Amino acid sequence: MRVGFFVTCLTDLMRPSVAFASIKLLKLAGCEVAVPGSQTCCGQPAYNSGDRKTSLALARKVLDEFEGFDYVVAPSGSCAGMIKVHYPKLFEDDPANRARAERLSERTHELTDFLANVLRIEHVPGRFAGSITYHDSCSSYRELGIYDEPRRLLAKLPGLELREMDESMTCCGFGGTFSLKFGEISSRLADDKCGNACATGADAIVGGDLGCLLNIEGRLRRRGDRKTKVLHIAEVLAGEKD
Repeated sequence: MRVGFFVTCLTDLMRPSVAFASIKLLKLAGCEVAVPGSQTCCGQPAYNSGDRKTSLALARKVLDEFEGFDYVVAPSGSCAGMIKVHYPKLFEDDPANRARAERLSERTHELTDFLANVLRIEHVPGRFAGSITYHDSCSSYRELGIYDEPRRLLAKLPGLELREMDESMTCCGFGGTFSLKFGEISSRLADDKCGNACATGADAIVGGDLGCLLNIEGRLRRRGDRKTKVLHIAEVLAGEKD
């Protein structure tokens, strides 16, 4: 099984450990993993800002880079959702590329969805001696319907205790360009998310979208919390963070 790994911009620039942990999990599950070196952005920031020309150019680039793989996997519901849900809409006036986008959409998965529902892995290499609470990102939960998958995978880690926060599915305030355009609203949402997470007393906040996690961690630190860890689920499952 050949898997094309879509790194995502934030992972590449801000926390490459998420990519290395994801690839470790995929390889341990028996996948042949390739990372196209020319990949850049999925086009979502341009798409959300109404820049159709740029988002189309980036979408064509992704089609060229990834359509030869059996599957495409991304450690982000946001980027996976862009490819899976929005690419076919982008090419609605271009039948040939729309067909390509639909085929790619069918083979594209967010990491936890792929591990749990396609590979159906039974074991993970990680260990976590402590408690975590899980944040469900808007794209993973609302666009892709992912909720049970990360929890099923986390349940495979010896020593880990999952403490559910109130409103785990509520937005953290990031929303890509939303956090730049509506800073005050974004900050209030982030405060609410941090409050709900910290109320569980968990040692770490875990999620599947790095954008959310960077936003949450930034707000936590500004609130004076230097103790609570903020981790991507790939890092936890792969045993790269504890």
